[in-house]
Amino acid sequence: MDQIIQHQNLYHDWKNHSLPYQMANIGSEVSRSFKNQNNPSRFQGAFNRALELFDFTINSEVEKGHTGSLREICRAREEFCDYFNGNSFHSDPAKIQLYYDQFATVL
Repeated sequence: MDQIIQHQNLYHDWKNHSLPYQMANIGSEVSRSFKNQNNPSRFQGAFNRALELFDFTINSEVEKGHTGSLREICRAREEFCDYFNGNSFHSDPAKIQLYYDQFATVL
C-alpha cells in the first residue's frame, strides 16, 4: 500500500527549507500529538504528520549530503515514537517540546 502524503504542498520543496525551519515544523506536529493524546482522531493525524515531516527531513538531509545531522534527527524521531509506544526511554513531553522550541526561536 502506498503512503498517503499529508503535506502534499510541502513534499516537493521541503529540501529548500533550512533545517531549523524543518525541525520547528516537526515540533508543531509533535506538540499537537502531545496535546491531543485523549482525542484519537486528532492525535493520529498529528502523529502521522510528524512522522511524515521527520521522513521528509531525513530524505532532505541525505539528498543534500548533510549526513552529520541524520543521527540527531533519527534519534528525535525514535524518541517521539517511543513516547507513544511504552515510553521505554522515560521521556518527558515537556523536555521533548523544549528541544523543538529552540528551533522555532531561530526562525
